[in-house]
Amino acid sequence: MDQKIRVTGGGTGEPLLLLLHGLGATGDVWSGWAPLLERHWPGRWLAPDLPGHGGSAPLPEYTFDAFADALVPLVPAGGRTVVLGHSLGGVVALALAARTPVTAVAGLGVKVAWTAEELDRARSLAARPVTWFDSPDEAAARHLRISGLAGLLPPGHPAARNGIREEDGRWRLALDPRAFAVGAPDMPALIAQSPSPVTLARGEHDPMNTDAQFASLGVATLTLPGLGHNAHVENPEQCLTLLP
Repeated sequence: MDQKIRVTGGGTGEPLLLLLHGLGATGDVWSGWAPLLERHWPGRWLAPDLPGHGGSAPLPEYTFDAFADALVPLVPAGGRTVVLGHSLGGVVALALAARTPVTAVAGLGVKVAWTAEELDRARSLAARPVTWFDSPDEAAARHLRISGLAGLLPPGHPAARNGIREEDGRWRLALDPRAFAVGAPDMPALIAQSPSPVTLARGEHDPMNTDAQFASLGVATLTLPGLGHNAHVENPEQCLTLLP
């Protein structure tokens, strides 16, 4: 494919499960799913780094459509594919479903309502210059904070180490900061464009969304008891209920 995408995965055959991480993270956040999927998923699974994240190439401009276009080659034309995306990945999953033969879409922890202040802050983050660190540990700790994984994963975890990059003896986040400017999703339009069944789920303690916001979108919804925004990292086994 023209767009370089780093992908991890496992399993064989069909159906394909495509796992999409959130803003700032990498596909390695799904590593805790590997032993569970080996037992419970009948086909293969792929966890790509979204463009501008981890080992994947950046985009000229970050939009939900551009994210989805870069992932189209991962979806087989004649097979069955289920897409589960977290946060930003959930929005990208919906955009991807409008482009490819996806069997079902699940979005976990998607932020569906944005204030003007939140969007201004995101644009400000996108405009900031890259921050450099003197050690990989400092950079990994920053990556975990940016991706909301601080306290959930250690700095030595692959999800942290693959989220940083060394250049000339200094370290930075692999994340392209311009990705923060992707904006707010038009969830009603994205859902309407998906020909596949859509499920939205959230952790009970996720501060980024509410049950009422999800219910207003007219799709199947699920609340995961006791979990927060990164429910897929906190309790992969509980999140397996999102898979058809």
